[in-house]
Amino acid sequence: MDVMPKWAEVVLVPLISLLLAGILSALVILAIGEDPVAAAKLMVTGALGSSYGWGYTLYYATNFMFTGLAVAIAFHARLFNIGGEGQAALGGLGVALACLYIPWPHWSLALIGAAVAAGLFGAAWAAVPAWLQAKRGSHIVITTIMFNFIAASLLNYVLVNLMRPKGAMDPASARFPETVHLPTLHELLAPFGIAFSKSAPANVSLLVAIAACVFLWFLIWRTRLGYEIRSFGQSESAAKYAGMPPYKIIMVSMIISGALAGMMAINNVMGEAERLVLNSVEGAGFIGIAVALMGRSHPFGVFVAAILFGFLYQGGAELALWTSIPRELIVVIQALVILFTGALDNMVRMPLERIFLALGKRGA
Repeated sequence: MDVMPKWAEVVLVPLISLLLAGILSALVILAIGEDPVAAAKLMVTGALGSSYGWGYTLYYATNFMFTGLAVAIAFHARLFNIGGEGQAALGGLGVALACLYIPWPHWSLALIGAAVAAGLFGAAWAAVPAWLQAKRGSHIVITTIMFNFIAASLLNYVLVNLMRPKGAMDPASARFPETVHLPTLHELLAPFGIAFSKSAPANVSLLVAIAACVFLWFLIWRTRLGYEIRSFGQSESAAKYAGMPPYKIIMVSMIISGALAGMMAINNVMGEAERLVLNSVEGAGFIGIAVALMGRSHPFGVFVAAILFGFLYQGGAELALWTSIPRELIVVIQALVILFTGALDNMVRMPLERIFLALGKRGA
């Protein structure tokens, strides 16, 4: 029997972890001579106080939803996919090939085609470490993180030697045709009379990310495959005894994980940059690990955690722009949130369990 109720597990533990991270961040800001209250107000105003700020917050959150979901489904199978960075990078290559070499008549068809291409490239990049784990016993953490470096080198070669336009200096592909440009939230909301910033990069891929959250929830909790994935993650030996094939579960879980990570590219490559550039992932694959941990590997939790990290990214950019707080300190604040919501989770959970246990005995 669970000592702690589900609502405390889902809401209270992350909330207290965030509070502790906020207090420690405030002390760090105070130590360098800045006002933590003013810094917090600036972060909130910069990230949530205007449609421009919301546009960037939701843009970052879209990236983190895809990579967070990718990590979450692997977690359910007790697999640690740390290769989201490389899978998203190769997903970008799939998007670029689909947008540059297929004459799409409309952005909606291009979005479907690019999403499929991104998913296939990301899935293929995740399938190799999955096979090595399932057949050879290679540790998934080691292989996926090494594949990040291979993906970066491969993408660098392709951009510099194969896809870079003649006469261009920067390692990037040609710009995508105008027919495949995705509509921004400004363009989507304008017909409904809702004003939104024209310069904000949030686009229709946000809706795809939300649909991916719903899809993963349905897959994990409403299908036989999801039941097998969860059972395997809870007890591999029990799953084997019940006739569930480990090879199939490992491969399918990682392929879906890689596909979700790869689909991040429809937001940053197709929706924002409108071309493939080097380092377009910008660490979102690793942030996805923190998002999945904070969201307890539940799609709704991933959605909320992605919004939070989108807020931290945009709010942190505003702090670095308008105050003397260095950009490196913003990374420290983000790291503290990751630390308390991930690595130090038990530091909050265990005292809470003791409190609820004592309350339960008193009630009995």
